[in-house]
Amino acid sequence: MPTTPISLPERLYLLGYDPQRKRFTGSGERGCLLRAAALTELLAAGALRDEGGKAVAVPRATPPADPLLAQVLEEVAGDTRPRSWQHWVRRRARHAPGLVRDRLAAARWLRVEPHRVLGIFPGHSVTVRDTRAVRRLADSARAALHGTRPEEVAEADAAAVALAAAARLRTVVSRADGKRRRDRIDALTARTGPVPKVLRKVVDASRAATVAASSGGG
Repeated sequence: MPTTPISLPERLYLLGYDPQRKRFTGSGERGCLLRAAALTELLAAGALRDEGGKAVAVPRATPPADPLLAQVLEEVAGDTRPRSWQHWVRRRARHAPGLVRDRLAAARWLRVEPHRVLGIFPGHSVTVRDTRAVRRLADSARAALHGTRPEEVAEADAAAVALAAAARLRTVVSRADGKRRRDRIDALTARTGPVPKVLRKVVDASRAATVAASSGGG
């Protein structure tokens, strides 16, 4: 049996698993989503604080054991001046999934095997070891989304739903739920802090850029 994930980025990585398709989804925004999750957890833990829309490291904060959280905290603390949350969501986002994936593999949530894409490019095949355990995480997120009292939702579940909605992670928040449960999502987002709204802007900008590029810039 896998051990319980100890970080919000791990939880969101696993929530991207689609049990019907038996694969992970949302890879286009995964890096920014995981960075946003790390920032959110560091903020909740008191290792970061918000100053006028910018992330500031709290002096002498205890370094987290989670590699991604530790990396993000070190980056924020080591910068010469405060920068926006958006800057930190985007920074080195493509490296975040590998850090989280490898830690989940070490904890036996995932099986990671090297393979070749088109027989040429190196890649990884990622499978879930215990789909029942991942479904329990998904059930917990769905309960947070569909419950009646947002103030009673566990902090990790509130943050997971808020960030998943911002990144349009459809394994957690479907398109229909994104419309029907808008007030609920807003309530959970208000509990989570500034990062989900920042993540939504990053995702929207990324998708707009992709559409513009595919249409030849308009």
